[in-house]
Amino acid sequence: MKKALVHDWFYTKAGGEKVVEAITDVWSDFDYFSLIDFLNQDHRDDILKGKKANTSFIQKLPRAKKNHRKYLQFFPSAIESLNLSEYDVIISSSSSVAKGVLTHQNQLHICYCHSPMRYAWNLYFDYLNDKNLIRGIKGWYAKKVLHKIRTWDVISSNRVDFFVANSNYIAKRIKKVYNRDAVVIYPPVETDKFELQIEKEDYYVAASRLVSYKKTDIIVEAFNHLPHLKLVIIGDGPEMKKLKKKANSNIKFLGSVDDSKMINTLQKAKALVFAADEDFGILPVEAQSCGTPVIAFKKGGVLETVVENKTGVFYDKQNYKDIIGAIKRFEDLNLDPKEIRENALRFSKDRFKLNFRSFIEEKIKEFYS
Repeated sequence: MKKALVHDWFYTKAGGEKVVEAITDVWSDFDYFSLIDFLNQDHRDDILKGKKANTSFIQKLPRAKKNHRKYLQFFPSAIESLNLSEYDVIISSSSSVAKGVLTHQNQLHICYCHSPMRYAWNLYFDYLNDKNLIRGIKGWYAKKVLHKIRTWDVISSNRVDFFVANSNYIAKRIKKVYNRDAVVIYPPVETDKFELQIEKEDYYVAASRLVSYKKTDIIVEAFNHLPHLKLVIIGDGPEMKKLKKKANSNIKFLGSVDDSKMINTLQKAKALVFAADEDFGILPVEAQSCGTPVIAFKKGGVLETVVENKTGVFYDKQNYKDIIGAIKRFEDLNLDPKEIRENALRFSKDRFKLNFRSFIEEKIKEFYS
């Protein structure tokens, strides 16, 4: 059978691309499709096994490499411009528009959904606030574009035969937005790469892209009020300058780091402090793979990956006072790094590949029998 894999965009290696990489470990004969493909060669070799994706017209638009998101209003027509009519099986990896490729009745289309597009649904008002688009002509236009995209998003969900969600949290969102059921298969985490470290050092760690919805600012504020505790922050982004200006001397910024430095920092940390409301959250599982506990906001995918008072602690509200309370409770616990790692192994890459392959093969058999 001829197989195609559609992903929203290829320009970095983040959680969605790690899912694509694991899928291509299972089947090596995909043709790839995407809005854009600007991967460097190392990432191309890992994710696409050296292949290039067939791209949309957005690939050739000005500044698409640096800021493809400014062409948001063209995303639906761009994904529909990709011709997949000759393929028998189509797998889409979608957190935006990949699931909207045009298919016909003789094609099996399975979507691994990281989330219905966040900026059109659950993060709609955050997106408008962050981009200063609440008022004015630009705000009016942005709201009009997003309204049209929401309509298209619901209609295009009917092009999918089966949805797979990356967590129960996202399965509920798929049901709410698309009124479709979804099977949950947790995404792959490279638990073997993040090895157990029993002995910890005297610092906490936070790691993410430094953008507003990751809420790194409230972690900084919490440690500003805990000057006797050290915090190391990994990551870069538009909020870096503001956060550095706000942070006291007990907070250290490492910026972007390579995999080796990232792993080493996670392994030796007392705990990962996590403030985002994530769909699944690969980073908390990576930390637990190192035997490093997690202090997390009690919402989203972490409720399925962190076991309270055994592999970490939760706090109820996204504010610095709740983080301080959680850190103080954590300081009184004596968690077992081996037990923490054992919990993380539920989300290994091998387990994902086994579960995903079984599901796809079952649906192929049903569809073509």
